[in-house]
This record gives sequence, structure tokens and C-alpha cells, in this order.
Amino acid sequence: HRGPDGSGYFVDDHAALGHTRLAIVDTANGEQPMCNEDARIWVSFNGEIFNHVELRAQLRDRGHEFRTQCDTEVIVHAWEEWGPDSFNRFNGQWAIALWDRAAENLILCRDRYGVRPLYYTHAAGRFLFASEIKALFTAPEVSREFDPVGLDQTLTFWSPVAPRTPYAGVSQVPPGSFLVVGHGSEELVRYWTPEFGEPDRSAAGDLDEQAEGVR
Repeated sequence: HRGPDGSGYFVDDHAALGHTRLAIVDTANGEQPMCNEDARIWVSFNGEIFNHVELRAQLRDRGHEFRTQCDTEVIVHAWEEWGPDSFNRFNGQWAIALWDRAAENLILCRDRYGVRPLYYTHAAGRFLFASEIKALFTAPEVSREFDPVGLDQTLTFWSPVAPRTPYAGVSQVPPGSFLVVGHGSEELVRYWTPEFGEPDRSAAGDLDEQAEGVR
């Protein structure tokens, strides 16, 4: 229901990616899941990479060839060129599922502030992921049991604190992070952390001056 403009899937011996598309960039092309030239890297992606034009130019200068004008294809070639450092180069909002067939690794990445959701769980010996929790619940082996802590956080903060969700056994990729899933292993990597500069207390002034500054 979230992607009225097309759908597709990719399946091999180890992984399956599915996608329903809401076409925003290069609406005539850009079907997903999308792969690189040798079909080694596949991606299913929700969101938008705002600086895809600039990144495409950089990647072309490095010898990459593009079939579309879609920002999804930029993700594929960026991973070929820069690997995990790609995420630091992206300006946008995204939930990315990238399957590297050669390494047999699944990479799940979420944008810096977690604008786009990305959930995962383990059930019946499988690792499942989706952009909505209810998509995970279409698998009958996934438990619907509530997590009391996650539920409390939802009612207190309006949203649970990642990686928790309101459901036991269902997690979310934290903002500014990516999860690498291999054969029996999972590694969560934080690629971005907000930084706050030291305040200039010498120019703070009194309370009235500070209030006026805020106004």
C-alpha cells in the first residue's frame, strides 16, 4: 500500500529482497530491487538521497556507468566505490537494505535522524526485516507479544528509544547506524553521532539578554 507505482523482488540461495515503489526520482525507471552491472550488489531502498546528482557525477569520474537517473542506482555504485563510507556521503533520509552476494552480507542502514523506519526480528531460524512492523507480522512465526519497556517508552516519549520497539523480539536499526548481518553474526555500527559545540559563556549576558537573544 505504500508503493503504488510498482513492485518487485529478488531471491537467491541466501536472501530475499522485496519492494513496493512510490516513484519520486526518475519515475519511468528505477524499479527495485536494483543491482549493479554484475548483479553482485542488490538494494531495496525507501527514502531519497538529495545529493544524488552530485554523487553520480563523482562516481562517473571514477568510471562508473549508470543506466538510470534514479537515486537508488547511486546507492549501488556508491557501495561499490566507498563501502560503508557511502553513508557519510549521503544527504537525505533513507532505510536501505543492501545484499552483497559476494560477501554474503546483508547491510541495513538508517539515516542520521531516523526519519525512515527500519525494523527487524528473528523467527524460525530466519532474519526478517521491513519498513513496517506489521509487515513482519505477516510471518505467522513472529510473536505479537508486547514489550512492557518499549510500550512504556512509547506512551512516555511518543516513540520507543531505538533499538526497542513496543513488541518483544522486534528491534529497530538505531538512527545514524547500520547493521551487518552475516552467517550467524550481527554487527551494529554507528556511522554518525550529533556533535554539540561548547557554548560561549563569556557572551552569555544576564537572563533578560539571553531571553531577548532567543526571541
